[in-house]
Order: sequence, then C-alpha cells, then structure tokens
Amino acid sequence: MSTPAPPETVEAVAGPNVTDDTTAARIGAWGVLLGTAVTLIGLSWDIQWHNEVGPDTFFTLPHLFLYSGSAISGFASLAMVLIATAAQRAGRPVPRLGGTPIRVFGSNLTAPLGYMIAGAGAALFLLYGLLDLEWHSIYGFDAVLNTPSHVALFLSISLTMIGSIIVFAAHRDHRWGRIGLVVAIPILITFAPIPTNALNNLHLPVDPTILGIVAFGPMLLILGAAVLARAGAAIAIAVSLGAMQAILWWFSPWAAQTYASAIGLPLRDGLTGRPPDLPAMMPMFLIFAAIAVEGLFWLARARGFDARKIVLLAGAVTGVIVGLTFPLQLNLVRATSHIAVGDIVTITLLGVPLGLLAGFLGGRFTTMLPAMKDA
Repeated sequence: MSTPAPPETVEAVAGPNVTDDTTAARIGAWGVLLGTAVTLIGLSWDIQWHNEVGPDTFFTLPHLFLYSGSAISGFASLAMVLIATAAQRAGRPVPRLGGTPIRVFGSNLTAPLGYMIAGAGAALFLLYGLLDLEWHSIYGFDAVLNTPSHVALFLSISLTMIGSIIVFAAHRDHRWGRIGLVVAIPILITFAPIPTNALNNLHLPVDPTILGIVAFGPMLLILGAAVLARAGAAIAIAVSLGAMQAILWWFSPWAAQTYASAIGLPLRDGLTGRPPDLPAMMPMFLIFAAIAVEGLFWLARARGFDARKIVLLAGAVTGVIVGLTFPLQLNLVRATSHIAVGDIVTITLLGVPLGLLAGFLGGRFTTMLPAMKDA
C-alpha cells in the first residue's frame, strides 16, 4: 500500500482550474524532446570517440552536446513550471502543459508532472556533471562507461527522457502529442539499456546491456502502442527507431573522425569495417516485434477485449523476438565478436521472463499515464 505525500510537499491542482494553452504546451514539449535528442547524439558521438580515438577529458565537444541537451530540457521544463506557477498565484486557470499540475516545495511552485520529472533529471545531470569533473580531476582520462559518475549521469538522462514521454502522453489527444510520443519512446528505447553498464562488474553470464535491450525494448514498445491506442502505433515507433539508427550510424563515425582531424589527433589502428557502437546496439529487428504487437492488439480489439489485458502475452512474444533477433543482429554487424549458438539460445529463453516483466510493467505504466494527464 502506498502512502500519499504530505499536502505541504505535493498537492494536486484541482481539475476545473486547468485550461488549455496549445502554444506553450507545444513549445515546452518539443523543447524537452530536443534536449533529449541532442543528448542522445552527444552520447553516440562520445562512445564513438572512445572507440576510434581513445580516452577523453571532461572538456570535449561530445561532452558539450551531452550537457547542452540536458540544459535545453532543463530550461524548457523550468519555463513551463514558472508559467504554471504564475497562473496559479494569479488565480488564473493553470495551463494544460504536460501532466497533472502538482505543488512542490511547500506549495511554492506548481509543476506539471512531466516537466517536474524532466527538470529533476536535467538538474541531477548537471549536478552529477560536477562529480564527473571531479572524477576526471582525480583520475584523468576516462576509458570506460561504467564509472560511478557516468552511471549517475545516465540515470539522470533516463529520468529526463521519461519526463518527455509523460509530457507528450498528456497531449496524446493532439496530433503533435502523438507524433512526439513516436519520437520520444524510441529515444528512451535506445538509451534505457545504457545504465545497465553499471552491472558489468558483476561478471554476469550474459552481457547486462543485452538483457536491458531485451527488457526495455518490448516494455516501451508495448507502452507506446497501448497509450496511443491506434492501429499502426507500434510499427510507427519501430520505424522511428530505425530512422534514428540510420542517422546515428552515419553521423557518429563522421563526427568522431572530423573532430579528431580538427584538433590534430590520430585515429586508432584497425578500425576498418567496425560498426558504430551505439547504433549497432539499437534493435534493428524491433519491427518484427512491432508487427506481433499490432497483431495481438488487433485480435483483442476484433474480439472486444481490452488490449491492455493481453500485455503479458505481448510482452512474452516480443521478449522472445528481441531475445532471438538481437544476438543475431550483433553477429551480423560485428564480424569480429560472434555470439555462440548456446548464448543465443540462453538469451532467447531469458526473453520469456524478461518479456513477461516488460508486458506487466508496460501495462501498469499505461494505466498510470491517464492519471498523470491534466484533468
């Protein structure tokens, strides 16, 4: 049983006090999404830099993209909070800006839920950036992703991306809100497995990043299809992910090599034919899982069932599909590091429990999002 937060900490603003402000809502939502996109580009660039050039310092251009993305999302979130707070204090209806308006900091601020979460993630990212700077000051160059400061930064970015999804979900009755969801969800599908790098030190029998992809991909795909509740939604999300993958596949090597040339640093030897790391870790066969989700949801609608009641089955099916196709994808794009048949079977079998968990969580989050929508 959950315990409600004290009224002086969090207090929902009454539904009749909420009004519509499409212009502000669009600007804020797309501002947060732009920030998450810039962050994703910066991360892909940064990973490629580590692979093609070597260790880096705190002050690099890819890092500037990472911090700029969080700053953009943070300032956009802050602006929406200030707009909602000003309306509340002036006795005017609170604009409908991206999630249920709630009062925080002793009811001194009125924050739409999506922007509160996105803004908190951006603020934590900048705070942990100071920790990363201190880490670099003590230990110098970074050579791996799973340092404490990096993991904290990754979790903060994930929080901002979750806030972006909540913001667009609150406006899914508008076409621009649905389009935003189709873009915001693939960004989180790409990024969500990255914090699992923190588990690499446990020496698990299966790469934790792969397990993250098998779990988060189906969960977010099912969440998006159920929240949008329209035929073709899952396929649209998978196509959007594929477009992002194609862009990053071209951009990441080009940016790393161009930047290295500009500052006079050589590339590593033996890079010929090696695919860019982050795009190669995006599940390119998610489209097959999307088709399966569409088929199951269509069957549920045709028989008059609530599509959210079959999310467990959808999760299990998509978990197996991603669990099977993703190792095959790695074998296809990484000629130098093949995954053995036994490991492929193991990952596919793990797709069943991970998929069931993904379906359960996707269904629960789908149920929660309407409650987060402005009244």
